Amino acid sequence: EVDPSLQALESRQEEILKRLYELKSAVDGLSKMIQTPDADFDVTNIIQTDECSALTTNGADLDLMLGKDYGALKDIVINANPSLPPLSLLVLHSLLCERYKVLSAVHTHSSVKSVPENLLKCFGEQTKKQPRHEYQLGFTLIWKDVPKPQMKFSIQTMCPIEGEGNIARFLFSLFGQKYNAVTSTLIDSWVDTAIFQLKEGSSKEKGAVLRSMNAALGKTSWLVGNELTVADIVAWCALQQTGSANAAPANVQKWMKSCENLAPFSSVMKLLK
Repeated sequence: EVDPSLQALESRQEEILKRLYELKSAVDGLSKMIQTPDADFDVTNIIQTDECSALTTNGADLDLMLGKDYGALKDIVINANPSLPPLSLLVLHSLLCERYKVLSAVHTHSSVKSVPENLLKCFGEQTKKQPRHEYQLGFTLIWKDVPKPQMKFSIQTMCPIEGEGNIARFLFSLFGQKYNAVTSTLIDSWVDTAIFQLKEGSSKEKGAVLRSMNAALGKTSWLVGNELTVADIVAWCALQQTGSANAAPANVQKWMKSCENLAPFSSVMKLLK
């Protein structure tokens, strides 16, 4: 028969170990923030959302894609200019929240004097927060005076990724979809076309892209194949941001409505109102 005093001692030891683990997770998070030059101590706005909806996959999938890092949350830190918000990254954030437990935060860097209220709350209102170690992915958006969006992941070992299209590709890869070489090339091509021609090109280039999109969407429901890809997300956001949506031809209009019927696009639609 087990001695009751021994059982009590074991219970206390387990409680101490649990608290130590929680403390280690919190210290890991603070360490990452301190070592990230963009997460300055003069942050004026921090907004963290509650845990997201039920998971359809688990942490093992992230470990497979991003590498195993025992006891530490995987952190993504994105710098973006509030004068030209990277809308596609907000859509992808919503999609990630449907797949993983995401610890979300919005910061304002000292290089920016003011940020519109809707951008400060682009991840939702601040609600109850669980212990850091209970989340699978950290997603921090810092509004900063930068020429183009920048992303840091595994901050100490990985070079920054620059450009909305490249960051969108990285984030979409976290869903684990596998494509053949032809499909992958088509997706990449549409992402580049959306960023460099639809979003940044001349009116003539934009017209040509809309015609190409209309032709492609006459054959399939989405830009590449029969399911949503990062190409659709980036292209839809580019159309919204450039004001080209109203002038889009019939097939493009129908595709846009299909995008807007998906919940992850709703947060961006609120920003555009």
